[in-house]
Amino acid sequence: MQMSYAIRCAFYQLLLAALMLVAMLQLLYLSLLSGLHGQEEQDQYFEFFPPSPRSVDQVKTQLRTALASGGVLDASGDYRVYRGLLKTTMEPSDVILATHASVDNLLHLSGLLERWEGPLSVSVFAATKEEAQLATVLAYALSSHCPDMRARVAMHLVCPSRYEAAVPDPREPGEFALLRSCQEVFDKLARVAQPGINYALGTNVSYPNNLLRNLAREGANYALVIDVDMVPSEGLWRGLREMLDQSNQWGGTALVVPAFEIRRARRMPMNKNELVQLYQVGEVRPFYYGLCTPCQAPTNYSRWVNLPEESLLRPAYVVPWQDPWEPFYVAGGKVPTFDERFRQYGFNRISQACELHVAGFDFEVLNEGFLVHKGFKEALKFHPQKEAENQHNKILYRQFKQELKAKYPNSPRRC
Repeated sequence: MQMSYAIRCAFYQLLLAALMLVAMLQLLYLSLLSGLHGQEEQDQYFEFFPPSPRSVDQVKTQLRTALASGGVLDASGDYRVYRGLLKTTMEPSDVILATHASVDNLLHLSGLLERWEGPLSVSVFAATKEEAQLATVLAYALSSHCPDMRARVAMHLVCPSRYEAAVPDPREPGEFALLRSCQEVFDKLARVAQPGINYALGTNVSYPNNLLRNLAREGANYALVIDVDMVPSEGLWRGLREMLDQSNQWGGTALVVPAFEIRRARRMPMNKNELVQLYQVGEVRPFYYGLCTPCQAPTNYSRWVNLPEESLLRPAYVVPWQDPWEPFYVAGGKVPTFDERFRQYGFNRISQACELHVAGFDFEVLNEGFLVHKGFKEALKFHPQKEAENQHNKILYRQFKQELKAKYPNSPRRC
């Protein structure tokens, strides 16, 4: 009898242990299922509500730190460089939009931020002490009121070496202290600025365009270097990311983004269909059409506008480089820097495209993406000093091509 009772007790204990084990396994399963579901919900949440950018205080601390460093002199000793007034983060495969501007032309940043969804880097040139102060105040105001600036924009400052930029005094930022929104900052800038051509500053200081370009694309793997008064087609960043993520075959390739210019009174086209319609009636034309037709002609605009419409961005055709083609392009890897001896106007981009060709890069034109410059480019009359610099650059370019022979002795390519 006692044996039978002991057996029943052991049986019930075993049954209870089995039930507890089943219950624990069910709880573990539900916990894992809940975790997976929660992760899916979190992924969906962050798809529509990305994590908050760095705080205003963090960005202002970065600005103060960069300015307090006193900057560093460039290789020539003529310019003082302040890196990282504002900073951004990006993935190794990301594409950064790199541009440069005088202080007055910073108002174009608003349009670039609307069209370009990825990281953006801008190098600002302040030709005078007053402009350097305005640039720091602007960086302070933009970082305070513009979440996109805090999240996606890197900003660097360059000024003549005899000047030093100062940390803005919060008690004395002028009328910018009264502003309360990002739009108000850009509206105020539009009222006080005198936008024009970067290299027509009206001062005795040369605009260091290639120094600014190098600074803006510094640290980026893939970069699209453009002028600040150009606007990319809608979705260009996303299309480039998808194309680059799908394949690693683009090393040694310059992906050319066709560039156009539009009458100032027209609305900027968003997609290729809108652009082609304006192109056909003469409201849009190839970039530099009135200044230097050969500088963009190899892009083959007639072929490009007649390509069949496609949903995915991809290279459409290969174009052999020829002097003086200076395309706008996306490239990664060991991309030659812009030669900083070229300043002001003339041969500054052609020289870099020439070296890209000699270094072995091939040029492939993209099928859908494009850039549009605000306004038709027209011939300008420069101050005699500026014209002299243009002639200097012409002579320097001939010298530069000879230097490439020594730099790339095994390359069969020449400019």
